[in-house]
Amino acid sequence: MAQKRVTVIGSINMDITVHVDQIPQQGETIMGLGSANYPGGKGANQAVAAAKLGAYTSMIATVGEDMFGHQLMENLRKNKVFVSNVEPVTYLETGTAIILLCNNDNRIIVNSGANSSLTEEVLIRNKDTIQSSDVVLLQLEIPLPSVYRAAKIAKDAGVKVILNPAPYHNLPTSLLEMVDYITPNETEAAALLKDSENPRALKDKLIITNGEDGISFYERNEEKRIPSFSVQVKDTTGAGDAFNGAFAVKIAEGYSKEEACKFANAVAAISITKVGAQSGLPNLEEVENFITKGR
Repeated sequence: MAQKRVTVIGSINMDITVHVDQIPQQGETIMGLGSANYPGGKGANQAVAAAKLGAYTSMIATVGEDMFGHQLMENLRKNKVFVSNVEPVTYLETGTAIILLCNNDNRIIVNSGANSSLTEEVLIRNKDTIQSSDVVLLQLEIPLPSVYRAAKIAKDAGVKVILNPAPYHNLPTSLLEMVDYITPNETEAAALLKDSENPRALKDKLIITNGEDGISFYERNEEKRIPSFSVQVKDTTGAGDAFNGAFAVKIAEGYSKEEACKFANAVAAISITKVGAQSGLPNLEEVENFITKGR
């Protein structure tokens, strides 16, 4: 099969992770159990996931001209993500995320930084890359007008569009109509349906990630479920991004929604057995072995 093109348009962050044995209350200071920096950002995580699974993966993004920015760009190159469409900015710092890890769960605060410079003008400059893709994958850690512009450029060229609606915003119907697949978690899905002018039409686009309860999606308004894999959880950070990157690859390759969900579900399961949103992302051989063993 010819290598398919996935273009990810989104954020690049440095994840500053602190392990704690409890989440601090308002005004409380607690001692951490250790900290580390990991490459992150929903866009970058999803791009690395897709590239490691064999897709020709381009990233369109903006990043600061600082230490974190240089480290993150090098990491993307190392993971075979094509970064010629990533534009450096000198007037804002690279985006960061502060992550508290506690009892296999997390709390995250994101500072957009240079990600806020991913404007519609940047997307127009990179129109050819978007239009030559098999799939475009979007999230909401960049300005909403830019998400809309990217979806329109892709849709006008007949390119499939996947939207991961996180962090959640109330989205215009005109954007949702241009999107082929929407990949919320359970909370985001409930908000989308509540805010939607036409929830029945929206349902068939939803691929809902439910954590340990697996995946649910709709076909002709009928709900279907795919159970989760039983694994030893170390860090759930980036599990949804692992799913999205993998789902995009399989949709680009022409697989059905259900087949793509099953594959992406396995990729997400593998990702949470390691610490770090990108360090736990598997390659294609690891996923195939995991599925064959049925775990």
